[in-house]
Amino acid sequence: MSAGTVVVLRALGLGDLCTALPALRGLRRWLPDHDLVLAAPAWQAPIAAAAGVDRVVDVAGLQPLPSGLGGVDVAVNLHGCGPTSSAHLADLAPGRLLAFRHDDVPATCDGPPWRSDEHEIDRWCRLLAECGVDADPDDGALPPPADLGDAPATGPIVVHPGAAAPGRRWPASRFARVVRQLHAHGHTVVLTGSAGERALCDLVLREAACDDDDPAPRPRSLAGHTDLVGLWGLLASARALLSNDTGVSHLAAALATPSVVLFGPTPPARWGPRSHGPQEVLWKGRRGDPHSRLLDPGLAAIGVDEVLDRLDRVIR
Repeated sequence: MSAGTVVVLRALGLGDLCTALPALRGLRRWLPDHDLVLAAPAWQAPIAAAAGVDRVVDVAGLQPLPSGLGGVDVAVNLHGCGPTSSAHLADLAPGRLLAFRHDDVPATCDGPPWRSDEHEIDRWCRLLAECGVDADPDDGALPPPADLGDAPATGPIVVHPGAAAPGRRWPASRFARVVRQLHAHGHTVVLTGSAGERALCDLVLREAACDDDDPAPRPRSLAGHTDLVGLWGLLASARALLSNDTGVSHLAAALATPSVVLFGPTPPARWGPRSHGPQEVLWKGRRGDPHSRLLDPGLAAIGVDEVLDRLDRVIR
């Protein structure tokens, strides 16, 4: 029987979960005998379990938390600065609420202040540290999934052309040129994406127009055909990843997979990979709206040749 219950709210995307891994592990070490519950989309359960989470309660965004979460000893807001997220956790009447201070939520009056300029990983570790909980920002590594089996030690180069907002998507025509060059040099290339990104991946493949006479197998798309564990395993064995600033890049960083990440409106100092190993970022120093429907000018300024050069670096 557990000593009590800790409920953590982080009902966001894959990248958000990966950047919260150090904080989740800090909570696990702090209260090792408690039932650690993560309020997040249910599909995130496999990676959450690798951080010590006992169970995931299916929650998306800022919807109210399930009423069955009563009797909570500690509630932790890793979702945002409030007020809605903190208020939902306060509604659980926890013995203690760990959250950033917000004037509209009296239960957070003793919390630390929010800082808009810190790295996402540092933010949540600082929240815990200022509440007396040790969390190591460098404790974000993931092992390969347990059922990786006999996957090759060096798999394909994975290209992920999608992102949540159009403003953060490097042009498909440029991804196509990169894919064509990689294929011509004998690399096996696999495109990934959600079911909603199948058309984008198909467009990249059409524009790449790879020659059957090239030595490598023709590039193919797995968009919509991989679940989280499948993507996790693919990246764990990948030779390299090329992607926009999106969730898959954080999963690759957690796996120490060589990667090149293209940043546009958001600086890598806020969301970039933390390791100094095989991860490279390209950013032109411009900031903008990460939710824009128009291609970010800084992202547009990144050229195909510099992407190929960075890929060559991480592959070697």
